[in-house]
Amino acid sequence: MQSLRGKTVLITGASSGIGQATALEFARQGARLLLCARRLDRLTELTPQFTEAGAEDVLNIRLDVQDREAVAKTLADLPENWRTIDILVNNAGLSRGLAKLYEDDPQNWEEMIDTNVKGLLYVTRAIVPGMVERGSGQVINLGSTAGHQTYANGAVYCATKAAERVITEGLRIDTIGKGIRVTTVDPGMTETAFSEVRFHGDKDKAEKVYQNITPLQPEDIADAIVWAATRPAHVQIQTMVLTTIDQANSTTFNRRS
Repeated sequence: MQSLRGKTVLITGASSGIGQATALEFARQGARLLLCARRLDRLTELTPQFTEAGAEDVLNIRLDVQDREAVAKTLADLPENWRTIDILVNNAGLSRGLAKLYEDDPQNWEEMIDTNVKGLLYVTRAIVPGMVERGSGQVINLGSTAGHQTYANGAVYCATKAAERVITEGLRIDTIGKGIRVTTVDPGMTETAFSEVRFHGDKDKAEKVYQNITPLQPEDIADAIVWAATRPAHVQIQTMVLTTIDQANSTTFNRRS
């Protein structure tokens, strides 16, 4: 098991859900946290929690990964002592809408593609060259079971997560021999604000997604991410697929009456 004490971990989308839980788990390992989200106020509120858990240091940055110029400038202008990123967790992502492709709002597509695919690429492009130069680092991307099997009314979201899976594989190929590990962690149904965001704030619809089922929790995914990051340096966890025991794949669930 590798120690993460003093390692610098950049996490996107760190203000809630899986990102927040992942930041807390890395904090418990004594890591330095470079946390990015659109809601800087929320990150500021969470900082005492991370420091009390054991984080060596915390730096919060307001960042919308959809904005290519902002990503490039913000990450290029990091303070000198925060520029060596040991672990990048590309967590920021979302789903919008649940509708037939020919009836969906194209704005939903724009936001999903800009965040889940292009945002991941922008951050990766800004951080990985430094890892290559130093000959070490790890990139952990958040995928989904949706990237392995398409489900009804979710074609574009599934496509973005399939793209994440292929991009992760491509990055692993491109960085072979550079001392960089590249991992995708692909959760199934996880109880976060994901469904509420998908349904544009409709809490009743969001709650129905988790009815009569035991979903994964953000802490389950955070545990998997940190486990992958703490393997011996020569061990590369390529793909981790996690589901609740009540989920077989993207379309088969055990819903108890």
